[in-house]
Amino acid sequence: MAKNKLNKNWLHDHINDPYVKLAQKEGFRARAAYKLKEIDEQEKLIKPGQVIVDLGCTPGSWAQYTRRKLAGADGGGINGTIVGLDILPMEPIADVQFIQGDFREEDVLTQLDEVLSGRKADLVLSDMAPNLSGISHADAARMEHLIDLAIEFSQLHLKPGGALVVKCFKDMGFTQILEKFRTEFKTVKQIKPKASRDKSSEIFLLGRGLKNPAD
Repeated sequence: MAKNKLNKNWLHDHINDPYVKLAQKEGFRARAAYKLKEIDEQEKLIKPGQVIVDLGCTPGSWAQYTRRKLAGADGGGINGTIVGLDILPMEPIADVQFIQGDFREEDVLTQLDEVLSGRKADLVLSDMAPNLSGISHADAARMEHLIDLAIEFSQLHLKPGGALVVKCFKDMGFTQILEKFRTEFKTVKQIKPKASRDKSSEIFLLGRGLKNPAD
C-alpha cells in the first residue's frame, strides 16, 4: 500500500510539475533540459563551434537543448559537433551523432574517435545516475563510480581548458566526489538549478580546466 501511495504522490507531482508542462510545450523529451539551461545561462558554457559530448544522453533532452544552442538563426544545421553516448537506445535528434554502447569499451571509443577526428571536447556533460537499490552505501559507491568514469573520460577527451558537468547527490558520497573534482579541475562550482526538485538532494558539479590533461 505504501508503495502505491508513493507512486500516486509522484504521479500527481509529476503531472502538476511546471517544468514537465513546459517541456511538453517546448518539445523537450524531459524536464531535465531546464536544469542544463539554467547551468548554461549562469555559466555561459555552450557556444557556437564547440565540440560537446553528452554521456548517458538518453532520452535526449540535454542533447536537444545543446542542439538548439548551436543551431543557426535560420534553423538549418548546427555550428559545432554534438556526440551522445548511451547504453540505451535513443530516438534520433537532428545533427546529434549518437553512439549506442558502453563508453568504456574499445569499439565505442573507436566510433567516438572517428566522429571527433582528432579533436578534443570543449564540454563533457553527464546526467548519468545509477539505478538505486535503496541501500545507501551501495548507491553512494555506484554514484561515485559513474563520476569516476566521467572524470576519466574527460581526462582523455576534454581540452585542457574545457569543462565537465556531472549530476550527483548530496546524500551519495558527495564529499569524496567533490574532493575528486577539486583534485582534477582548477575551478569547481556546485550548482542547484531551480528546475531540480526541492525534495531531491540532486546537485550538479562543474569542473573547469583540467589540472593534469592527457597528451
